[in-house]
Amino acid sequence: MEQNSEREVAGEMDNVITKTSSSSADSDITPPPPTSHLPPKKEPGGWRSVKYILGNESFEKLASMGLIANLTVYLQTRFNMDGIQLVNVFNIWSGSTNVTPLLGAFLSDTYLGRFRTLIFGSTASFLGMVVMSVTAGIPNLRPLGCNGGSNCQKPEYWQLGVLYLGLGLLAIGAGGVRPCNIAFGADQFDTRTEKGRAQLESFFNWWYFSFTVALVIALTVVVYVQTNVSWVIGYGIPAVCLLFSIVIFLIGKHTYIITKPQGTVFVDLAKVIVAACKKRAMSLESTPEHSFYDPPLIESDQRVKTLDHTNMFKFFDKAALIADPSELDDKGLAKNSWRLCSVQQVEQLKLVIGLVPVWITGIGCFITMDQMNTFGLMQAIQSDNKIHNFKIPPGWMGLSSMISLSAWIFIYEQIYLPHAQKRSKKNVRLTIRQRINTGIVMAILCMVVAGIVEKNRRERALKQGSLLSPQSILLLLPQFSLSGLNEAFAAVAIMEYYTNHLPQSMRTLAGAIFFLSFSASSYLNTVIVNVVHQVTAKHGEKPWLGGRDLNEVKLDNFYYLIAGLALLNFLYFNLFSCRYLDKRSGFRHEDKGLEMNENV
Repeated sequence: MEQNSEREVAGEMDNVITKTSSSSADSDITPPPPTSHLPPKKEPGGWRSVKYILGNESFEKLASMGLIANLTVYLQTRFNMDGIQLVNVFNIWSGSTNVTPLLGAFLSDTYLGRFRTLIFGSTASFLGMVVMSVTAGIPNLRPLGCNGGSNCQKPEYWQLGVLYLGLGLLAIGAGGVRPCNIAFGADQFDTRTEKGRAQLESFFNWWYFSFTVALVIALTVVVYVQTNVSWVIGYGIPAVCLLFSIVIFLIGKHTYIITKPQGTVFVDLAKVIVAACKKRAMSLESTPEHSFYDPPLIESDQRVKTLDHTNMFKFFDKAALIADPSELDDKGLAKNSWRLCSVQQVEQLKLVIGLVPVWITGIGCFITMDQMNTFGLMQAIQSDNKIHNFKIPPGWMGLSSMISLSAWIFIYEQIYLPHAQKRSKKNVRLTIRQRINTGIVMAILCMVVAGIVEKNRRERALKQGSLLSPQSILLLLPQFSLSGLNEAFAAVAIMEYYTNHLPQSMRTLAGAIFFLSFSASSYLNTVIVNVVHQVTAKHGEKPWLGGRDLNEVKLDNFYYLIAGLALLNFLYFNLFSCRYLDKRSGFRHEDKGLEMNENV
């Protein structure tokens, strides 16, 4: 659709040039009207469009990260939530914000288009942030304040309803913004030209730069205002930022290349499943190659590499089996795409299924990161956060994760690789398997260190007989840093594997699958927390989890349990799922018939 948009723009420019030329030719006879001297209309797209998109993204990220970084503190200090309820609310909301982008991507690609989806998502996020600001500003929307201890007033159901409304709108907004922002920016460049490809690469650099700046401001300025100045102002700032993001985005509307929705790969995957189930009674034994439906790519898809047929997950081959010649029309194309699918569609589904073993490994890695967003911040709340006369906001602990992640990437890419490549002509990059293994080890160390630090924090608090422990909040930095290294090694490697494993036409799906693993880890973490709470609370001793006061539970034991699960994940990855890292899908450019290749 980009080509169609460019043709329309080119047509408009030709009309302008033609009219201007005609006027110049007749200038000796009749003076041209004043309107002929109007400047030519600028073509949409390019950097004049991207500056508005980057502005929208920067303000949106500043707002969303300003909420996420300190949400745990807000729920505990303003809504008097205990550990279990707080973790459930945070994890379910976090999981939902990583699921809604799947729906947003589907609606964008199939019905709405990226521009309208971005407007819808930004508006929903703004309304959600307004609701959160209202809960902070109107005391009646929250339970009475609590100065510590476990006997605090619980929020009423209707108060929780208002809170959940705000969080729900924010999750819906994330579903519209996350899958479309980068893609809409990429739409503004013609990647068929060398100049367009260079501009696109520069756009990605500026996107990540603006994202980092917004993240730093959110984790420092916004979190500080929320904790030490006012929650109303602290939530008002993100709301105003979201309003700015919408205004900036709409101002640039006349400069955008807006493509129409062209369909989504999700529908193709669903068609394969449905078609295979319809033909489940058919046998593939001794099936000749010509019985499979494998039409050549259409002209617009010629630059896309095709997938060779494989023997993996053979049940789905039935979707491409031509059971009756009547399934094809006069041109040899499928009459009903929900009954007969192409080999390409079948192989795409097989590739996605092949991601599942490594996807499960990713869930195990991300569960560790979830602990720092909830229990880690609760530890910070009950630690000594004073350095001389300055109080460190608990939400600042997330900075150490970001710093360790960024530091490793910089050291690896800018220091280690250049020096190693000078000494060796071989590929010196760490393999995906090595990085995932390192990430899992970091996850194990993170939980062990967190358990040791928490036990010491609790014992010192009980010895002093106070809610707050005299242990410095700075002792939490190692566990947050290890969590950042877990993400730097495992998360980045897994995302790279998804991107390399799937063809270019499925890169959007790769991102969706990646974020879906974050969602699954949040939901699974909710289940683990509730099961552990119910089991450990039955024996009359201190439960491992529960209540607002960490001094009354044994959070360190829970950390050791998560470390044990991370160890099992390490064994699972090395004994089973790592095998799928070595599988490669064959590609071919031309339609040379069906080849039965086993990818090993």
